[in-house]
Amino acid sequence: MASTSPLTPSFSLMLLFLTRGGLTGLLLTHAAQFALDPPEDLKVSDPGRLGYLDITWSPPSSLVNVTQCQIQYQLEYFNPFGNTWAALRTTRKTYSAQFDPSKDVMVRAYTLAKGPCTDGVLRRSENYTELIQKAPSTGIAGTEAKEFTCMFQNMERVECTWTRSLRTPADSQQNLFFWYKALEQAVECPKYILSAGVRSGCLFSRNSLVEFSDIIFCVNGSSSEGPLKPVFASLQIQNHIKPAATEKLDLQAGSDGQLELLWENPVTRLPGYCLEWEVEHIHEGPDGKITMRTVETKETKLTVPTTLHMERNCFQVRSKLSTYCVDETLWSDWSNEVCHSEKEEAAPELKPDPAPVCIYVAIAVIALLIVCLSVWAAIKMKKTEPEKKLGSRLASLFAKTSTYAAGKVFSGKQTCTDAII
Repeated sequence: MASTSPLTPSFSLMLLFLTRGGLTGLLLTHAAQFALDPPEDLKVSDPGRLGYLDITWSPPSSLVNVTQCQIQYQLEYFNPFGNTWAALRTTRKTYSAQFDPSKDVMVRAYTLAKGPCTDGVLRRSENYTELIQKAPSTGIAGTEAKEFTCMFQNMERVECTWTRSLRTPADSQQNLFFWYKALEQAVECPKYILSAGVRSGCLFSRNSLVEFSDIIFCVNGSSSEGPLKPVFASLQIQNHIKPAATEKLDLQAGSDGQLELLWENPVTRLPGYCLEWEVEHIHEGPDGKITMRTVETKETKLTVPTTLHMERNCFQVRSKLSTYCVDETLWSDWSNEVCHSEKEEAAPELKPDPAPVCIYVAIAVIALLIVCLSVWAAIKMKKTEPEKKLGSRLASLFAKTSTYAAGKVFSGKQTCTDAII
């Protein structure tokens, strides 16, 4: 009868180790031999959304029959607005991203796999599929709009402006189009801003644009010499809010020798914690020395200690949005200045007003002319009266003498009343 010798514990452990090691080596060899190719048929298409392009691809043909591994894709594309490469991982075979249509489109894609085919390790294809799509050369070089900027004025309206290039033809007409994800197609500016009859900007109402969404703007145009070169911009309007200048400031002097400055939030749509304030304080001491300092605060008030003796303190305020609420921000304009003074203001020196002096001189000249005319008229009248009296007396005497002489002559002769010739 054959007998079997029992396996010693050491021999059993050695056999188990060799068995597991062989299986592991077999799996590793299979994983190493697994070919992971990059995606195929990488394409970029433009559906007419101002550079918001659709990227599509297909899985590699070598993975068509692979069902034991999870397949993903790593997509990388160059973001022209940030001048950086963006990367993402997805199980889908399509993705949309914003590009600048005036620049080249650069995209590349990898294949990722994890599962039994890779021994549970996430692997990425060594190679990638790349697509470089050249930008179309449209428009006259050097005619693109310059200095394109947008401001969300006090969260009430958006104002976008630009300037013309020196090479832009005089008869050209510039247009602005915009697009964001809620729109199917690009839309033209609702109300243009004109400068000397030329379009230089666009006005949007508060509801025309959306917040916290990328908005694409394009300024293009046409002329008798040909189309103008377009320019594109991408921004989110909440990062371009310019608060209104603060209008209501109240400066009070307390009995404890302190000045308290109070003001109101000009942006009623924003909570108070979204605004930061800067206060400019100008102090003039008793010796006339002037100092200026700025104080940053998150409250709508500021208390300043002062001696209130022969001093002058003036304040003005401006605001901006906090980076806790937006990524970028703009300062508002400065408010009007408010002052509190304990200095004795010197009475202003009264300067003679030349107007009454001129009036008095004119009156004196007129009065002098009237007196001179009166004197001249009186002298003239005195000279003419004796001449008139002498003339009348001579005329009377002559009349009497003539009458007397005639009576003497005709009294001694008979007069012929009839004469026959």
